[in-house]
Amino acid sequence: MIVFNPIFIALALLLALVAASIKVLFEYERGVVFLLGRFQAVKGPGLIIVVPVIQQMRRVDLRTIVMDVPSQDVISRDNVSVKVNAVLYFRVVDPERAIIHVEDFMSATSQLAQTTLRSVLGQHELDEMLAEREKLNRDIQNILDAETDIWGIKVANVEIKHVDIDESMIRVIARQAEAERERRAKIINAEGEFQAAEQLRQAAEILSTQPQAMQLRYLQTLRDIGSQNSTTVVFPVPLDLFGPLLKAVERLDLRKNEE
Repeated sequence: MIVFNPIFIALALLLALVAASIKVLFEYERGVVFLLGRFQAVKGPGLIIVVPVIQQMRRVDLRTIVMDVPSQDVISRDNVSVKVNAVLYFRVVDPERAIIHVEDFMSATSQLAQTTLRSVLGQHELDEMLAEREKLNRDIQNILDAETDIWGIKVANVEIKHVDIDESMIRVIARQAEAERERRAKIINAEGEFQAAEQLRQAAEILSTQPQAMQLRYLQTLRDIGSQNSTTVVFPVPLDLFGPLLKAVERLDLRKNEE
């Protein structure tokens, strides 16, 4: 027959009670302590004592949490259907509110991030989703940070990871990009021709006011022709040289008519 010593039993119960009362919290953890169901204090880090049955404690991690926002079906403002996913960086800054004001702050933040992602991106066109990600990230972050402030959560950053587009829409975008490149090429070509024409006009004005420059240009042209392997040589002659000859011919014609 086994006889239990009451003293040993009391000591065992006391040791079990002490072991259950001792809690150790790491540097990045805080404990939200309730006394008979009512909030008492936020404790930690280090060693704390929680009286079983009378007190309860909920651990809260204060480190930055990286949450993957699942892919969301979004219809852009120009009626293009895309799938968008993102990643969310946030942390708990007020453990009391994170435990008391929301049942599960992790699930609540995830659901809010999904709905906000669809709402914000749905107000923009596809081109803006592809070209202005930094602006969209800031808009989503500001909205989430304001909404989760009551839960004691600080949203540090939001990054849109992928924007998946339908295959047919990819071909349309490729054709649009090609047309845009052709348009820019034509504009650059037209600007080049305009600048060249402007330079030629200015050069013509300078040559017309400086006859010596015109003569030097003639000599330069002759030298260029002479350096080529050609059997034909063309001498540019100013039209002004024919002026006196034409006037003499006209005077002879007048005299013949008078006779």
